[in-house]
Amino acid sequence: MKIAIDGPAGAGKSTIAKMIAKKLGFVYIDTGAMYRALTWKALQQGIDLYNSQALNVLAQATGIKFQQAADNQRVICDGEDVSEAIRTPPVNSAVSIVAADSGVREIMVEKQQNLAMFSSVVMDGRDIGEKVLPDAEYKFFITASLQERVRRRMLELEAQGFATNIEELQKEIANRDQMDSERPVGALKILPDAIVIDTSFLSIDQALQKILNIIGEI
Repeated sequence: MKIAIDGPAGAGKSTIAKMIAKKLGFVYIDTGAMYRALTWKALQQGIDLYNSQALNVLAQATGIKFQQAADNQRVICDGEDVSEAIRTPPVNSAVSIVAADSGVREIMVEKQQNLAMFSSVVMDGRDIGEKVLPDAEYKFFITASLQERVRRRMLELEAQGFATNIEELQKEIANRDQMDSERPVGALKILPDAIVIDTSFLSIDQALQKILNIIGEI
C-alpha cells in the first residue's frame, strides 16, 4: 500500500506521517529531508543554488538513505548522519530554491519511487500524490493556518537553540509557500482526489486518529 501526504511547511505532515507508518508497520520516507540533504551538501560545497547543471550533477552523485534508530529515523547523506544539520536556518532558507529545479526534481522523484517499489510506504512532501505516487491508495493534504505553522516552527527552532524573530519567520514561511505553489514542476497543490486535513485546531494525536479512521485502521 502507498499513502501520499502533501502539505505546506509546518503543517505537521512529517510528524503525522511517521506516526502513521509506525502504527501500520509501513516504511516512512521523508522526501523533504532528501531535498534538505541535497541542499545541505550544496551549501557545504559552495555550489551556486541557481546553477541547474551543477545541482543536477550533485543530485545524481549524492546517496541519500534513511536509517531506523531506536526511537527515530536518521537521514544519511553519503554516509554522514545529517539529521540535525538539515534542519538549520541556512537550509530552511535555501531548500525551496533547490527543490524548484526541474532536473533535481526529476532525479529525486526517481530515487523516491525506487524507495517505494518494494514496501508499503507512507511518503510526505509537496508533490507526492501528483508526481511521486500518483497511484497511491490514499492521498492526504495536511495543512494549517500560516500563524499556527509559524508558531510551531518557532518552537522547533528554539528547542534546537536558535534565536527566532517571529516576523522574519512568518515572512520566510509565506515566501516558501509562494515558491512551492508557483514552481513550474512539482508545485504544491490540493489534488481533486486528496483528502484535506486541517490541523490548525487539532493535536497530533487527533489528526493521526482522523487519518487512521479514514484508512480503516483503528
